[in-house]
Amino acid sequence: MAENGKTVQVTQIASVIGRKPGQAETITGLGLRGIGSTRTLEDTPAVRGMIRKVAHLIKVEG
Repeated sequence: MAENGKTVQVTQIASVIGRKPGQAETITGLGLRGIGSTRTLEDTPAVRGMIRKVAHLIKVEG
């Protein structure tokens, strides 16, 4: 858990097929495996940066 105990839930809502390789790698780095997959992650600056990079492919809650 993050030091402050905050988490963020990330759900993939779009495919990475046809996207730039860096975007597909970022989705994998977030632990998402396909449309509809969800992960709960620590709310850290690194995770926020990854979310910002692929914001159009995911839904963020929390």
